Amino acid sequence: MNLPVENAETLPGYATRWRALIFICISLVVVSLDNTILNVALPSISRTLNATASELQWIVDAYVLVFAALLLTIGGLGDRYGRKKSLQIGLVLFAIGSLAAGLSPTTNTLIISRAFLGIAGACILPATLSIISATFPPTERARAIALWAAVFGLGVGIGPLIGGALLQHFEWNSVFFVNLPVIAIALIGGARTIADSKDEHAPKADIPGVILSVTGLFALVYGIIEAGLVGWTETNVLVAFAAALILLGAFVWWESRNPDAMLPTHFFRNMSFTGANVALAFVNFSLFGGVFFLSQYLQTILGYSTLDAGLRTLPLALVLAVTASRSAIVTNRLGVKYTVALGIGLAGAGLLFMSTQFGLDTPYSTILIGQCILALGMGLSVSPATNSIMAAVPVSKAGIGSAMNDTTRQLGGALGVAILGTFANSQYLAGVANLKEQIPLMPEEGMEAIRSSIQAAHFVANDPRATLFKDTILKTVDTAFVDGMTHAMMVGAIVMFAGALFALVFLPAVATRMEDDVPTDAVTPVVATGD
Repeated sequence: MNLPVENAETLPGYATRWRALIFICISLVVVSLDNTILNVALPSISRTLNATASELQWIVDAYVLVFAALLLTIGGLGDRYGRKKSLQIGLVLFAIGSLAAGLSPTTNTLIISRAFLGIAGACILPATLSIISATFPPTERARAIALWAAVFGLGVGIGPLIGGALLQHFEWNSVFFVNLPVIAIALIGGARTIADSKDEHAPKADIPGVILSVTGLFALVYGIIEAGLVGWTETNVLVAFAAALILLGAFVWWESRNPDAMLPTHFFRNMSFTGANVALAFVNFSLFGGVFFLSQYLQTILGYSTLDAGLRTLPLALVLAVTASRSAIVTNRLGVKYTVALGIGLAGAGLLFMSTQFGLDTPYSTILIGQCILALGMGLSVSPATNSIMAAVPVSKAGIGSAMNDTTRQLGGALGVAILGTFANSQYLAGVANLKEQIPLMPEEGMEAIRSSIQAAHFVANDPRATLFKDTILKTVDTAFVDGMTHAMMVGAIVMFAGALFALVFLPAVATRMEDDVPTDAVTPVVATGD
């Protein structure tokens, strides 16, 4: 339960809480940047490492999937052994993973390094939010969480800008090396200002749950990505989906019976917890999926440099950060339910606008409008949904609440990249299918390169041997990519509108807190509207 306001001084690290928040947020930036700074480097990675479209999806999703699958277990370990320890160990591992990713000579090595970074991120992210919940009294917690959400959104949004600035002067691996000095600042500052806290009764590590969730999620995402290449009815795709169903079903069965479950299933009886988690999954579905396309669209189709592309995504970051930081004001007026539903609906409207207005020669003013609508919606929904989750769980279980909040974010993002990327890739492959008939002299290896990615297609078109057919190739592949991207954004908009309806129906207007270690429906009302 929440500690009374008069006992706030007894909270761990209370005296240095606002200074500690600075270094917690710097630690958070490391993780949130890594979600999107890579997107602006994808065209460069595709050219340098000869990565295909599906490999680009795996470079993004390897990190997100491992991250999502381990968050709950590592969040629980942080509760048990110390949240500050988890944060600092994660920062050290993130530095090692960043160095390995930056030195990767092949696509497969980079994918493995990104998966290792997912382990490190799973140590950092739940620790940041659970430290805030354990350090700040109830009267300040919502404001601290709003700042946390704003910084997370800012990190996600400025990733393409920082990546673009780096790639203007350095190679693609600079987007990983830039993490190292930021981690050093977070480690030194956090060691001096952050107080450790833990739950002496936290459950033991749930190894079977980790194995089942990791393998189940990988099977699911593999099936989705592979479907974009070979079709939804191919044997390997169906086998992957069947394996995912069995493994994730076994995971749910195990978690419902294991006394040390990494995810206590009785938490889901509280709709303040469940509804907000589902809402966050919808929000990140659109964010990750949209940003995955946006950098490639600006660079490859519209011809902006990496720096110009990054600058042109900056409004998304700014609107998202400002809206998230001020969302408590809206929540105080409308309540959690209507603020979250409004935010998700606006994000869906942003995707719908992009799906109908983006083309081969779209003016930047149109792109700006789409970004601002999308960011406004996401900024409105993230902070109140996060606060609803943290208000619903007992303070002693802050690590699990934080980890579940982060898991749904990452899982929603992974599915956004996988599902929307698959829809886009299917449309792209259909669009370039008749190119061989238009250019009978095109060698098969050229067609294979064109089918692999839009970046490789541009490389083929700019080959001196293809001078006579350059315009035909570029028009066909660019049209196919834009058709695929807008088709995927339309699917994303539909998903978001469904998410807004879900929030309206199931998310309570006032959060209710679960009691410590009580696997029942017993809850205590807690106002979580902001403030």
